Amino acid sequence: MLNRTLARRFFSTSTTTKKLNQTISSIRGTNDIFPSTQHKYQFINETAKNVASLYGCYEMSTPIIESSEVFCRTLGQTSDVVSKEMYSFVDQGGNSICLRPEGTAGIMRAIISNASNNVPNQHMRYFYYGPMFRYERPQRGRMRQFSQIGIEILGEDHFMADVEGIQMADKILYDLGVSDLVRLEINTLGDAESRNKYRVVLKEFLEKHKDALSPDSQARLERGSILRILDSKSPQDKEILSKAPPIFDHLTNDSRMRFENIFEQLQSLDSGVEVVVNQKLVRGLDYYCHTVFEFVGKPTNYEAEAAIINQSLDENQQRLGVGQSTVLAGGRYDGLSQLMGSEKEISGFGWAAGVERLALLVDEQNVPEIRAPILILTIGDSEDVHKKALELCHQVRKWGFPALMASFEPGVSTTKQLKKAKFLNSKL
Repeated sequence: MLNRTLARRFFSTSTTTKKLNQTISSIRGTNDIFPSTQHKYQFINETAKNVASLYGCYEMSTPIIESSEVFCRTLGQTSDVVSKEMYSFVDQGGNSICLRPEGTAGIMRAIISNASNNVPNQHMRYFYYGPMFRYERPQRGRMRQFSQIGIEILGEDHFMADVEGIQMADKILYDLGVSDLVRLEINTLGDAESRNKYRVVLKEFLEKHKDALSPDSQARLERGSILRILDSKSPQDKEILSKAPPIFDHLTNDSRMRFENIFEQLQSLDSGVEVVVNQKLVRGLDYYCHTVFEFVGKPTNYEAEAAIINQSLDENQQRLGVGQSTVLAGGRYDGLSQLMGSEKEISGFGWAAGVERLALLVDEQNVPEIRAPILILTIGDSEDVHKKALELCHQVRKWGFPALMASFEPGVSTTKQLKKAKFLNSKL
């Protein structure tokens, strides 16, 4: 009924001509991805998948649409993702549906809902790639529809699983050629006992400075989202938080030892990436515990760099425009499975990276060239010549090489055929 009503409204006689003459544009915050860009995205995806396989990850995928409860229950009703950014709607059956804003909750939902199928998936490592959706202000490297690569390590609660997960991310960034543009920031949220003690201390501190906090942080304080305030980007909040008590003073002995072991192991990353402890680092989702980390773009003096390499500021920023922005991030989430109704805890560690943001950092010289087709030219207007050319084209493909005829029409000049070859960057 609704669809018919919308159709009548769109095609009403008074507006039909006007609407049909208008150019239809893409939705704000989405991009059309043409071959050269798609090729770069595929390079990033394949590089990540190949490295992940070396660490025992198997590729899997989940639906783009999920029940809204999958994310409301796991990310937290008060999280920015759920309260401000999630695309949700009620379908024709009255179900609350959403476009997935991230990958981890969907993977865990799949593991739990398929547990009765005797699938040996609760102690596995997974790699995924696909589109995600968030209603936020479109910006360079982050659109409303964006692609992510990610991994999930399930059923491994030893600290070395965290180390291997971060080493895997580091190896991917190294193979993409961007290690020198990022640094690794790491923190711990401790176990439940540590977090509960720290929330009380931090809340007492923030209450004393409530009036000086940004409106967003004041709202989070009222809602009880205390730890998320640490992640505020507001200058006024940062000044206050610089004097906040550190979480390290409130860790249990087990949590402290776990983090120290992880930090020690990460000092010898093959890529040589700088590793720093950032005690204000938290993740904006409710399910994290213990290790949280981010690979972030290093701050860059754009003007000096541009002067050195004789580029304009804008051109330089096109490649390093994500300075001080998150490139890849994740952490441990041991309680997520029980938030989703699992009778037992399935420990987990994972991370995700935006492909579009990675693509800003990846140098074109590191991306293999697109495999251009061999172009077969014909001279003369004989049908026999074209038949022979078509047979040759078919044979070349059987040999495993891409091939195209420059023209199916007899009599097309050699000049026009050569122009097509140049356009396609083809071999002749």
